[in-house]
Amino acid sequence: MSLPPPIVLSFAASDPTGGAGIQADILTLAGMGCHPLTVVTAITVQDTTGVEDILLLDAEWVVDQARTVLQDMPVQAFKIGMLGSVETIAAITEVISDYPDIPLVIDPVLASGRGDSFANEEVIMAMREMLFPQATIITPNSLEARRIALENEDDPDILSLQQSADRLLQWGCGYVLIKGTHENTPKVVNTLYDINGVVRSDTWQRLPGSYHGSGCTLSSAIAASLAHGISVADSVYEAQDYTWHALKAGFRPGMGQYIPDRFFWMENDSPEQPDSKTED
Repeated sequence: MSLPPPIVLSFAASDPTGGAGIQADILTLAGMGCHPLTVVTAITVQDTTGVEDILLLDAEWVVDQARTVLQDMPVQAFKIGMLGSVETIAAITEVISDYPDIPLVIDPVLASGRGDSFANEEVIMAMREMLFPQATIITPNSLEARRIALENEDDPDILSLQQSADRLLQWGCGYVLIKGTHENTPKVVNTLYDINGVVRSDTWQRLPGSYHGSGCTLSSAIAASLAHGISVADSVYEAQDYTWHALKAGFRPGMGQYIPDRFFWMENDSPEQPDSKTED
């Protein structure tokens, strides 16, 4: 019998469309040669046009799911997506703290692609104070980075992405990858920061359309690469490359957003290489 592939545990909400959430994590991790373990934090009612309702799971259920699989199987990386409540954040923090040597990727999901809110200020503060100090890397988009970095809702400052990264790093995470999809630029620029400044900056061809689950795909792909033993900087590039191709091959199964094809590499005719530039 062969050895198991790297195992990654994801904490996230269930998305019945398969576009985002725990389903996106499963597809991405499997697509990158990992075995996914899943802890469901919430159940959503949604389609590709938006989220209709959310049922948050009790924090004890979240802990029990995690503890049970962690006692049975060794994990090479953790990935955290939508959490929804301070109680769930506190519970997951307690679990994660028992595994300080395992890489932790946090996608601080604050809203859906349509703008449905998933996090209030109490949840954001709890992420800052409890989870970020344990994170290997967090992966906000530019809107999330600025919102999380604000000291309060009335803060009049308009933060640059560098300033936002600096503030996020002050809460103890090792790296911050700020995604530039929402910035008004001809191409998408994603920048990785650590406490010393810019680690790498990658430029990607901007794709047309709106995609459901791109952030989940990218963060899970980073976790998969880390589970394979790749460095953080290289994992960030590999994950971006995987995500760009998954988006390029995306499909529109319903009346809303496109869904990434996480198994694009199985097609005979793969998408052309992106017009990308890397600056280390």
